[in-house]
Amino acid sequence: MAEQSQVRASTGQKFVARLRQFLAMREAGVFLALLLMGLFLSLATDTFLTTRNLLNIGRQVSVLGIMALGMTYLLISAEIDLSIGAVFAISSITTGLLLLQSWSLVAAIAVGLLVGVFFGFINGLLSTYGRLPSFIATLGSLSAVRGLALIITDGQPVTVNARHGGIPEMIDQFYALGQGQLFDQIPMQLVFFVLIIVVTWFVLSKTTFGFRLYAVGGNPKAARVSGIRVFSVKIWAFIVMGFLAAVAGILSLAFLPSAQAGRTGVGVELDVIAAAVVGGAALSGGEGTVPGTVLGVLIIGVLKNGLILLGISPFWQEAIIGVVIILAVGIDRWTAGHRSR
Repeated sequence: MAEQSQVRASTGQKFVARLRQFLAMREAGVFLALLLMGLFLSLATDTFLTTRNLLNIGRQVSVLGIMALGMTYLLISAEIDLSIGAVFAISSITTGLLLLQSWSLVAAIAVGLLVGVFFGFINGLLSTYGRLPSFIATLGSLSAVRGLALIITDGQPVTVNARHGGIPEMIDQFYALGQGQLFDQIPMQLVFFVLIIVVTWFVLSKTTFGFRLYAVGGNPKAARVSGIRVFSVKIWAFIVMGFLAAVAGILSLAFLPSAQAGRTGVGVELDVIAAAVVGGAALSGGEGTVPGTVLGVLIIGVLKNGLILLGISPFWQEAIIGVVIILAVGIDRWTAGHRSR
């Protein structure tokens, strides 16, 4: 009996230790919020836990998630980018126009990605060497880039199909990037999202650049004294954001092959920032993880999907999403208080 009591006590202590270890994780609060949300929706609806619906959620959050990962890099460096919706639009429009001009698929996508990198680089220069707060610099870029997209298209929509020009084989290959399915089941957008998750996690967690990013965001003066080129690190963070915004824009166009400069990507920056912040990235810099951002993206995606399944009015959906975001961040901050003790 005494031995059994000791075994039970030891098991209980291990459970408590593992629970404390879990609560000490940066993503614990966000994960708990997502778990509770998923549990409620699985009980309230019959279709939430179906494979088709879960894969649909994965596809829906992919474009948002790709950009949120880039925003996480920026927030960690204590910067922000409000122009990503415009970069999203102009990168997709550029790729679409080049495909309609019979460019090869690789060349058109490469130019679209370079457009995103270019505007990310410009935003980085303005926010570092230009001495402009990134909020102001990218707010100006938002209008300038979207205006440029309107000039290029003359305000007309860009529809990528064989009837409007281009090589039919190239158009079909482009569609496959957004509409295709791996193993005839997994959406290609989700596949790209997972690949980018792995790459961004590795860079942030396992490389010198990731360490420097946290150092720059946490204490730029100390980072500069230690020999880190603060401006260079921040510029690269902006470049990553521009590149991923371009990737998201191109994948979005491949799924729905029509874009309009005045509408495409409008307001997307708010969802992207919300997802990163819900995932634990701090606006003050120095905090944030890739797993946390993925959880934040899933919270927003699962919430939107669940509200549709429950038949909630679109007018109420916006209000509910805002309240849940506040609650999710609150839970995360509550667990952060326990982690600091």
